[in-house]
Amino acid sequence: MTLTTAAKSPDHRGRSRARRRAVQALYQWQLTGNNMAGIRQAMLEDCDMGAFDAGYFGELLHRIPIMVAELDALIEPLLDRPLRTIDPVERAILRLGAFELLERIEVPYPVILNEAVELAKVFGAEQSHRYINGVLDKAGRQISRRAAESKHPGVGD
Repeated sequence: MTLTTAAKSPDHRGRSRARRRAVQALYQWQLTGNNMAGIRQAMLEDCDMGAFDAGYFGELLHRIPIMVAELDALIEPLLDRPLRTIDPVERAILRLGAFELLERIEVPYPVILNEAVELAKVFGAEQSHRYINGVLDKAGRQISRRAAESKHPGVGD
């Protein structure tokens, strides 16, 4: 299946919508510190969610806050400034992308980057999509390198 074909599949659109809603929820969580379960429930009750992958949405909202320290540790060394100074919308997108790079290995790397870029174009500042793409591309390469090294220890030593 090509990326173009995958982009048109109902499953892909449902996941894209889940990511979009997850960025909104993560943004709210970062700003308010409210319980993610409450934010999720309020979004499900108040928003016209349309057709989306509710399971994926729930997984993102459950797992990203649990893994936030690990995700931040992956992202922060790749930034040109402290993570706390990154716009909260962009921070949410970076965390979501880092989560997918680490935990959703079945999602193709280009899809993760493309989805994050599209989210940045919708929610982020004017040129934030370029920054998001650069950071997540570096993170993806770093994760791939670690995975290769763990499969073949001692290679390149």
